[in-house]
Amino acid sequence: MICGAGTNPTVAQEVAAVVCWMDESPLRAGARLHLKHTSRWTRAIVDRVEYRLDVNLLGRIGDVAGLNLNDIGRVDLRLGAPLFFGDYRRNRATGSFILGDEATSLTVGGGVIVGPAA
Repeated sequence: MICGAGTNPTVAQEVAAVVCWMDESPLRAGARLHLKHTSRWTRAIVDRVEYRLDVNLLGRIGDVAGLNLNDIGRVDLRLGAPLFFGDYRRNRATGSFILGDEATSLTVGGGVIVGPAA
């Protein structure tokens, strides 16, 4: 990755992300997916779903079992290979990704990286 001086990317194999889920089957902790980041694919496992956003009240709903179709929520992902990224607010190109179903290779979600998972 080519970077300017003083703008080194973050390197992490566990990331915190906000995901928009686009599949009829819910996204739950333990789900195995493919993640496409820039031009590279890697495997991803959902460690936890922290909260779901309530788009009507503009608030967070904690203690959720998962994300349903068209839900937006905060998740922690464990990756098969380290990612080199800038959070989405700093770098849209390296701060975003898409998620694919392992079995069908269909796109099931998209997201933005908030930072390394805590």
